[in-house]
Amino acid sequence: MALLLLQVCTWSALAQQYPAKPVRFVVSFPPGGTVDIVARIVQPRLAEGLGQPIIVENRGGAGGAVGTEAVARSAPDGYTFLFTLSSHTINPMLYKLSYDVERDFAPVSLVVSVPQLIAAHPSAPAKTLRELVAMAKERPGVYAYASPGNGTPGHIAAELLKLRAGIDLVHVPYKGGGPALADAVAGQVPILVITAPAALPSARSGRLRALAVTTLKRTSAAPEIPTVAEELGLPDYEVDSWVAVFAPAKTPEPIVARMYKELARVVQLPEVKQKLVEQSADPVGSTPQELARIVKLELKRWAEVIAKAGIKGE
Repeated sequence: MALLLLQVCTWSALAQQYPAKPVRFVVSFPPGGTVDIVARIVQPRLAEGLGQPIIVENRGGAGGAVGTEAVARSAPDGYTFLFTLSSHTINPMLYKLSYDVERDFAPVSLVVSVPQLIAAHPSAPAKTLRELVAMAKERPGVYAYASPGNGTPGHIAAELLKLRAGIDLVHVPYKGGGPALADAVAGQVPILVITAPAALPSARSGRLRALAVTTLKRTSAAPEIPTVAEELGLPDYEVDSWVAVFAPAKTPEPIVARMYKELARVVQLPEVKQKLVEQSADPVGSTPQELARIVKLELKRWAEVIAKAGIKGE
C-alpha cells in the first residue's frame, strides 16, 4: 500500500510538472502526406495548450516502420510520441518487424478518421458501387482496380470489398498514390481505391466519379458520397485510414492522459476542425482505451483479410 501511494504521489507530481521541455512528434511518413499534414495542423494549438514547443520530425521509410521503430526504442518519459497511419495495424502481417505494435506502445488517441475513396473513370460503365459489384459478378476477373501498392490501405479496402461482396477484381499495384491516381485519371485503369484526400479533387473536377467511401460514416468533406456499408448493405464493412498518436510503452499514465486530453480538445477547436475537414480528415480525439480496442480489432481483422487474399509485402 505504501509503495502504491508513493507511485500515485510521484505520478501526480510528474503530471503537474509535465512538460518541462519541448516534446517531439515522430511522423512515420515523409513530409506532405496525410499524417504529416494532420500533425502540423494540430501542432501550434497543441503546443499552446502544453506550454512547450512541439518538434515535428519526419522519419519516413518502410511503410512507416522506420519512424515507428525509433519511437519504440525511445525513453518512455513523455517527450517522444509517434504520429502514424492505420498501416500500423497492417504492417505486422506483411513484414518482419523489430517491434510489437501492442507490447511496445501505449495508445494515446485516434486523432482523425480518413476514408479510402472508391472511384471510377468517367468512361467506366458503373455509375454506382452497386452497379460495379453487379458487373463484377457477371464478369469475374475482368475489371481492374489501381491502388498505391501491395498492403496499402487502398489494397486492403478493395480486397475486403471482394471478400464481403463476393466479387473478383484484378489488382494493379503502383509504387505510390501519385502514379495510381494519374493512370486512373487517364483512364488506364477503370477503378481506383486510394485515400479520399488524394482523390477528391479529381472527383470534384469530373476527372473521376466517386462511388463510395470506406468508413462507416460519410466524410464531412464530401457528405454526398455514400459509404460502402450503406450502398451495399454490408454493416461490417469498414476501412478507416486513421491517424493516431502512440507513446513508447511504460510512459506514465498521467502523461498519456494529459496528451490525450489536449489532443481531444485541439481537434475540436473550430479553426483546427475546419482545416482537418478540408483535408478530408474527420476529427475524433478518442480515448487511449478506445484506440487500444481499435488496434486489437484491426490486427485480427487484417490478419484474416491478408491471409484469405494472399497479400504479400514488398
